[in-house]
Amino acid sequence: MAIQSKYTNTQVESIIAELLAVLDKHQSPTDLSLMALGNCVTHLLSSKVPAEARDEVAEQFAKALSNSVKNN
Repeated sequence: MAIQSKYTNTQVESIIAELLAVLDKHQSPTDLSLMALGNCVTHLLSSKVPAEARDEVAEQFAKALSNSVKNN
């Protein structure tokens, strides 16, 4: 069964395009880009997710990331 998102593809793709444009603007190499994006994820988890849910959300995020790389 496919996972249905509450966000449209257009919303997601628009944000991705803007994030990639910023990385491109700064001519950020892959390792720096991954470091910056990882720090953004950490910031979001720390500031937007309740402390008692952070580990689980981080685990699910890591699993989704790993699966997306495997599927590509």
